[in-house]
Amino acid sequence: MPIDQSRLEETIRLICQPGRGILAADESLKTIEKRFKSINLESTTENRRNYRDMLFSTKGLEEFISGTILFDESVDQLDDTGKTFTELLASKGITPIIKVDAGLVDHPNFLPQQMARGLDGLEKRLDAYTERGKGKIRAAKWRQVILVEQGNPPQEFIESTMDTMAQYAAICQSKGYVPILEPEILIEGTHSIDQCAAVSERTLKALYLFLERHRVSIPNTLLKTSMVLSGKGSGIIDSPEVVADATLAVFKKSVPSEVPGIVFLSGGQTPVQATENLNAIAKRAKGVPWYISFSYARALQDPALKLWKGEPTYVPSAQEALFLRAKMCSHAQQGTYDPSQDPASKMTTVPATIAA
Repeated sequence: MPIDQSRLEETIRLICQPGRGILAADESLKTIEKRFKSINLESTTENRRNYRDMLFSTKGLEEFISGTILFDESVDQLDDTGKTFTELLASKGITPIIKVDAGLVDHPNFLPQQMARGLDGLEKRLDAYTERGKGKIRAAKWRQVILVEQGNPPQEFIESTMDTMAQYAAICQSKGYVPILEPEILIEGTHSIDQCAAVSERTLKALYLFLERHRVSIPNTLLKTSMVLSGKGSGIIDSPEVVADATLAVFKKSVPSEVPGIVFLSGGQTPVQATENLNAIAKRAKGVPWYISFSYARALQDPALKLWKGEPTYVPSAQEALFLRAKMCSHAQQGTYDPSQDPASKMTTVPATIAA
């Protein structure tokens, strides 16, 4: 089936804009329940609606956010004025994006690795999103996680999951959706930054091999992936410069030049870490062929969530926190982030033994 090239190209242009990135707000019911537990709030339909309304109605958010990833129930939920969240975002110049994988299940033969589900019926679901979103949803995201496992996840597992991701991408493009490909190398574990780099390289090379095999138009895709980092259990906190050099080295070996854009997930980093690391990458990325930005969930949302607490009276302060984090990420995307202008930064210096 021929793809709508002009629509896909326009979507890429709308999302890949200097100084702007993606707000990931596609938490599953299970994930948002965990987030709400941290503020002692029950995860009801109305509380989830109130939370998303707080996020999406933030005044001026569109200055720094070009796209927002939605979970299925958010597509039809209404803001306080009666607009669907899809309509609200589009009216602000923010491109609605939909998460289309159906979550993770254990792989019986590659435990503890997990595999994403959701290919069955994907064509019909995309048709339904086109109707439900009145044509305003223009991109779709698929997440697959890879556990480093001391640097040695089986190659068969990597190839199997990247084959699935390529099939999703082909289906998306046939329905007029830009596929946002999210192979997440998990930060959990005791692995070194070199082990993370090796797994990242293997995963990305497999991804683009299978995209070619499935005849996916690579210039009409976006990559959402992890920075190259030491595992949380390693006891090592990599300096932003080390993260930047390791990440860009992997990309130069693994990501084709025709990929239009790479957006990072925050993946367990603190809001300040995610901002500082992105800033270092942007500073070192001069001359690379890709647009590089952010697609953060917790690194954007957490300060606002903690202030909001489910209380209407706290909405203004929560929105102010979201606006500030988006602004800091915008500066980082351009390599102009100044920690002294970020109230969340404690201006700590990473010890030389850790930063090296």
